[in-house]
Amino acid sequence: MRMYDLIEKKKLGMVLSNDEINYFIKDYTEGMIPDYQVSALLMAIYFMGMNEEETLALTLAMAKSGDMLDLSKINGIKVDKHSTGGVGDKTTLVIAPMVAALGIPVAKMSGRGLGHTGGTIDKLESFDGFSTKVDKEIFIKNVNNIKIAIAGQTANLAPADKKLYALRDVTATVDNISLIASSIMSKKIASGSNAIVLDVKTGSGAFMKKEEDSFKLAEEMVKIGNGLDRDTTAIISDMDQPLGNAVGNSLEVIEAIETLKGNGPEDLMDLCLTLGSHMVKAAGKAETAEEGRKLLEETIVKGTALEKLKELVDAQGGNKLFVDDTDMFRKTKIIQPVKTNDSGYISHIEADEIGIASMILGGGRETKDSIIDFSVGIVIDKKVGAKVSKGDVLAYIHGNDQEKIKIAEEKVLSAYEFTEEKPKERKFIKGIITKHGIITI
Repeated sequence: MRMYDLIEKKKLGMVLSNDEINYFIKDYTEGMIPDYQVSALLMAIYFMGMNEEETLALTLAMAKSGDMLDLSKINGIKVDKHSTGGVGDKTTLVIAPMVAALGIPVAKMSGRGLGHTGGTIDKLESFDGFSTKVDKEIFIKNVNNIKIAIAGQTANLAPADKKLYALRDVTATVDNISLIASSIMSKKIASGSNAIVLDVKTGSGAFMKKEEDSFKLAEEMVKIGNGLDRDTTAIISDMDQPLGNAVGNSLEVIEAIETLKGNGPEDLMDLCLTLGSHMVKAAGKAETAEEGRKLLEETIVKGTALEKLKELVDAQGGNKLFVDDTDMFRKTKIIQPVKTNDSGYISHIEADEIGIASMILGGGRETKDSIIDFSVGIVIDKKVGAKVSKGDVLAYIHGNDQEKIKIAEEKVLSAYEFTEEKPKERKFIKGIITKHGIITI
């Protein structure tokens, strides 16, 4: 088998066989196929596309290129949740304890943040002593005992995807639905869960800016998951402004804790209940998503979800007292209000700009070696639809460096757009995609 023949075949719009895809992934991962040939194949795929069978084969080949986590020793149906990324997205910190509080095993592998999007692992490390490096046996033991564990992804999880993504990033072949879907789903398949719930973002702060593209990506991933015997559902949610109010590691953890106490922002709570309800249904704890939502709401009212977060923090070496007293989290030297020079209704908040402002303060990584300042970030005071007058506070910047705060303030101000008339209310949950089709909201 020759790579040249695969490139020629795909260039002509022909279908690659399972054996050809397995050969290409295996030999490229092992360094036997050069980057320039893989670049040519990626470009051919970009223009000619892949059918459903090819995309399934590519996903499975990448999943099998490294460690395939065996969670068979964990009792019950394991349900994973994945977000395509966004600004202020702290859903795992809320959903995981709620779902675990219902006795459903949550065995979660999460990543670190890079750029202006935050990672769950970084947020959890805001707790003094919290360790995300958990031995596999301890990880499984914790899930069986307290129904929850969250750890960093293993270095050898879908290594083919890491190599391919790095190449796609420099060859302008990132934005292809089949390649994006197989990249995301290869890691989910390798993570070993029985069912997967996907949170696919759409809007200015999302990877997919257009709603139509977000639906296409979600449909593709649902097909892949169900095609590989994983019960998969996708929820399309709005990212045309940050999720919740807090952006920044410890600030987002504090907001997640408040949400588990029943005091969180409405959009964050709604998304967590929507995603979580489908996790509960997939785990067999509820006949319908509506029933699952009610069960999750009870974990907030009874306080069992908050207690579950304490158990998670304690089991992984963190100080659980932080959950009861959020003043124990590290604080910044400066909290500076951002005041508007405009008047009118807020019509839009460019989520990316808010995320970049947090990164500038030290809350995100410009490179993988950047050191995170867990205390910094932005707390939004006014969101889309609010009426403001000149001099009103839009947000509060939490920072430790006055120069960085000044740059961040400019970013925050530039993120806001205003109109004279109140904007129409946007649907937050755009739709739900299951193996049976699209459910409109």
